[in-house]
Amino acid sequence: MKLEKIKNLLEEVQSGVVTIEEAVTRLKFLPYEELDFAKVDHHRQLRKGFAEVVFCEGKTPEQVAKIIDKLQNCENNIIATRASLEIYNQIKKKFNQAEWHDSSRVILIRNGVQQRIGNILVMSAGTSDIPVAEEAVLTAEAMGNKVTTLFDVGVAGLHRLFANLKFLYDAKVIIVVAGMEGALPSVVSGLVDKPVIAVPTSIGYGTSFGGISALLTMLNSCSAGISVVNIDNGFGAGYVASLINRIGGN
Repeated sequence: MKLEKIKNLLEEVQSGVVTIEEAVTRLKFLPYEELDFAKVDHHRQLRKGFAEVVFCEGKTPEQVAKIIDKLQNCENNIIATRASLEIYNQIKKKFNQAEWHDSSRVILIRNGVQQRIGNILVMSAGTSDIPVAEEAVLTAEAMGNKVTTLFDVGVAGLHRLFANLKFLYDAKVIIVVAGMEGALPSVVSGLVDKPVIAVPTSIGYGTSFGGISALLTMLNSCSAGISVVNIDNGFGAGYVASLINRIGGN
């Protein structure tokens, strides 16, 4: 947003032409910044509570770098998902503080120290599901949430889950990441009185159909209180969990 537009809007508020509520609404939907290949939404933080997140697949390293350069003045941490090492190397040239998380393919640029609230628990059924779970962890942490992890507690050995029930009871919202048959979210949801976000992964043998079997299991769960995101969408789960976690403050 150009400073001239802010100045004009403030003058309208001071003169009584528009109310404060009307001014906030107009601020939420003021123009984006135009690039040749993208329209950078600088007002997403105002509308959604967090700045635009960069999805890197299909973009060149140069395009991602230019978008991130336009986001560098936002108050939030900057997240780039589904990134490659090539993209990271391009980002690192300008942003020395950029972090590369190889398994989850996330680039994170931290903007100062943030206070983290609440408690989100991220669980994985198996070790093979951890990369998707880590995408959820990094997203939730970058958005200002306390995150606890509990990995490899799937239904093939439920004693591992029952030995760690305190993690479930202490959480405000739970993300459960599972491949194969995707049964773990139903088990977890049946044990707790808090929202469970289920993430199907593409891990599994032939008839898992790249995560479709796990997705259908989660969608057909008989345990109330489960929401389901797309296959391998750890970012989406972390984002939704953050929105839930912010309700009611700490």
